[in-house]
Amino acid sequence: MRFRNSIAPALIAFAAVAALTSAIRSAGAAENCCAPATRDWPVTTGSHAGQGYSALTQINRSNLDNLGLAWVTQLSAEPITSPVPAPGNDVTAQQTTPIVVDGVMYLNVPGGGVAALDGATGAVKWKWVPSEEANGFGPTFQQRGVSVGEGKVYTSAAGDRMVALDQETGQIVWAVQPIAPDGSAFGNIAKVRPTYHEGLVYMGTNDGGRGTLFALNARDGSLAWHFYSTYPAGTSFTDVNGNTFDAGHTFTTRLTPNDTPNDCYLTAGATPWMHPTIDVELGLLYQTFGNVRSCNGSQNGEGRPGDNLFGSSVVAIDAKTGAYKWHFQMVRHDIWDMDNVLPPTLADVMIEGQVRKVLFYGSKSGFQFTLDRTNGQPALPIEHREVPADTRQAPALTQPFPLQGYFYPQCVSLQNLGSEVPGDQNRMVPNWNGYQAEPDPERPGQMRLVLNPNNYLSPSEPFLIGPLPYKGCMYDGSYDGFVTMSMTSQNGGNDMTNTSMSPGLNLRYVGISFSPVGHPLQQGGNGLRQIGGYQTGGLAALDNSTGEMVWYIPMKLDLSRQHNPLVTATDLLFHTQMDGFLIGRDARTGDELWRYQMGAPSQAGTISYEINGEQFIATTNMAGRQPYSQDFNGQAVFAFKLGGDALYHTGPRTNPEYVTGSQEAPAPPPIATWRRPVGNTTAGIVPENEIWLARSTGNDNSAPDSITTGSMVPSVRTVPVGTTVTFRNPGVETFPGSPNVLEHCATQFFEGEFNFRLQPGETAQHTFTREGEYFYNDCTDPRPVGKVVVTLDPQDQPGALMFTPDELDLRANTGIFTSVMGEITARFTVPSGYVLDSKESVLLETPLTSQLFEASTAVMSENNSALIVTFDKGTIDNNIPEGTAIPLTLTANFMHDGVQKKLRSTATVSVVK
Repeated sequence: MRFRNSIAPALIAFAAVAALTSAIRSAGAAENCCAPATRDWPVTTGSHAGQGYSALTQINRSNLDNLGLAWVTQLSAEPITSPVPAPGNDVTAQQTTPIVVDGVMYLNVPGGGVAALDGATGAVKWKWVPSEEANGFGPTFQQRGVSVGEGKVYTSAAGDRMVALDQETGQIVWAVQPIAPDGSAFGNIAKVRPTYHEGLVYMGTNDGGRGTLFALNARDGSLAWHFYSTYPAGTSFTDVNGNTFDAGHTFTTRLTPNDTPNDCYLTAGATPWMHPTIDVELGLLYQTFGNVRSCNGSQNGEGRPGDNLFGSSVVAIDAKTGAYKWHFQMVRHDIWDMDNVLPPTLADVMIEGQVRKVLFYGSKSGFQFTLDRTNGQPALPIEHREVPADTRQAPALTQPFPLQGYFYPQCVSLQNLGSEVPGDQNRMVPNWNGYQAEPDPERPGQMRLVLNPNNYLSPSEPFLIGPLPYKGCMYDGSYDGFVTMSMTSQNGGNDMTNTSMSPGLNLRYVGISFSPVGHPLQQGGNGLRQIGGYQTGGLAALDNSTGEMVWYIPMKLDLSRQHNPLVTATDLLFHTQMDGFLIGRDARTGDELWRYQMGAPSQAGTISYEINGEQFIATTNMAGRQPYSQDFNGQAVFAFKLGGDALYHTGPRTNPEYVTGSQEAPAPPPIATWRRPVGNTTAGIVPENEIWLARSTGNDNSAPDSITTGSMVPSVRTVPVGTTVTFRNPGVETFPGSPNVLEHCATQFFEGEFNFRLQPGETAQHTFTREGEYFYNDCTDPRPVGKVVVTLDPQDQPGALMFTPDELDLRANTGIFTSVMGEITARFTVPSGYVLDSKESVLLETPLTSQLFEASTAVMSENNSALIVTFDKGTIDNNIPEGTAIPLTLTANFMHDGVQKKLRSTATVSVVK
């Protein structure tokens, strides 16, 4: 399965990068602002500047193969020490990234709380989980890190509390429920990472009324200042450039039509989802605020005309006093849930021969703006372009765009059905925006997507102004039932992953996600991701001085969910992934050099620190449920060092269980929702092997011509290979009192197996000849989507499988998992007349995981009597236990007399580790 991105990497000569590197170094970075992390990693992004950069040099490209596991600690399994000692548990999932101060690691634990670990050994110094019994409040469950200062560790807890713990013991020093000076509540306090700096602790609210950043005095938790994200009419600000404006007037008109003041700002909820960055030299704090979420909803702008400040903005604030200094709004009048809460990254960068104090500001829309952080003015050019608009949305007619090169496509791809799958990362599902399938005369066997002017969006045309809409480009709008698919995804672009950077290479690194999405008014805050579309990701390297892309690595999985990359002075780059891997790359080129399996999805940042002269790399495997809704999550912290020879284990450190005999954990279960899943409408009265189009349910009283997402009935039809399925547009013969009266389609994507256009009462049939998942949707309105799952039961072939030799040597010669090398060879005897269908169908089942492993090579023998297969030892080592009579099962698909068949056989082997 191959990915292709429709944007070509804008490669630049490495010599030019080297020249810029020399210039930057000679210019000298302002250490007070942007000094890199060294022995410690005191905040989750390494420094208050947010660069994710370590100056440590012990681990480099020449010795990376010797980077092994130093220790692993299963946090939940470890006993609770305070406030009430208790045994460990099996709770999983947390969004935390660790920090390290004076050799001690601090981080949130799954389920809520804080732990302190010895950074060299992983031993638990203390573990605090609040309890109603002991302190009158419990934990809060979704946390993104802690902060340390003045001998205290700062975190959040239930009841919208901020808590300071003794750094040495984990005992509560103070716990407060911050409120505004007028006595009003700030709102929910939980998800944002607290940030300590010079006597103050900064924290933001989430899912609350106005969206608030506040500062507490570290000594006692008292309120020092607060800054709201939305204001009433009559609230004026003057920025450092001398511009004065009324923030309330940008949020709404002064008076509503009936002359009643509009108090929408009180519930606008422009949330500071993430922590701020701080310029310690200038004394400025930079906070990003999300989109406005109230006044009829985040994707309905009718009740909030104006730009809606400070929604979808970065605001510079005096770190001591909370006074406003300047702002830059990335999305005006946000009706797409663009949030733009990615914490900015600060740097001193050479631009056109001058060292500039800049701020890199990224977003879900996939842009990176380069601003002068002293005044908010563009350091690289920006223009305000006219965008498509629906007048019913009280829209902004222009939006800001950076002029430098783009690393993220502006529009969806209308790639042919029947071409490569998955194909372009920005590929749009057919029928959205009126682009319907028809045979491509230039490419037989494929269907092209062509605009049908008479489509479901046509009734909106009288309300449209500006450039040609509905091309699936940035800032295409939606209204009521007229939903447009575009590139403005609610967790696409560079959403929450820190933009890390290398001062030496003059590059910054952006983790991104691809997930085209629609924005119906009724969808709430998250949009309608295209059902059946793939949610993928990538990693881009951008030149700091020009904004141009240097290289791009497409990835199967989302990389925008707090996978904060670590960049080192030795030009290494590390990042986590949702498939459980920690990846090490060459920061100059993006080439993969090293990978380690942690056993559960991760959306944590990666950090580096030094203890007793040894450099460590560390991260966690505690991914939350977004964006793939996995039920399988972890609870572990991992640390690596050169020569690290620890084995992976589960359970508490006092009673470890070495499940793999390897340094790596078993692979997690495969991600089931890589493609956005369909609904769960059951068959009801629909006959077997039949599908009814555009009905609200499978009952005899279902609504006709339904446009809800679950209106293909049943949503999922499972059939064996060789089954003929009938697609029906139910007319009067099926529902005499409430027939469908419109044409409906079943357009199969992305393989392009069929494209049925059926009038009421018509049927069409398709025979499914290969196993797989076959999504399809309607042309009348693209939201109804169904899926046919075609299964192929395996035929057991006892004795057909043989491994040579039958003793598998999986020993790590150096003690490091990377030295498990070589291949395992298997011979699978097949019946006469069977021919391998595809190499991708050859899969190995191992005892320690439900994930199946593809063969390295798979070829038929000269006389077609056997399939000869190899598997990489390093890939399967951690999924096979040591011992005798270990079962390994191989399955493969073959063609026999034109019919697909699946053969399966199991053999036992001895495994030495």
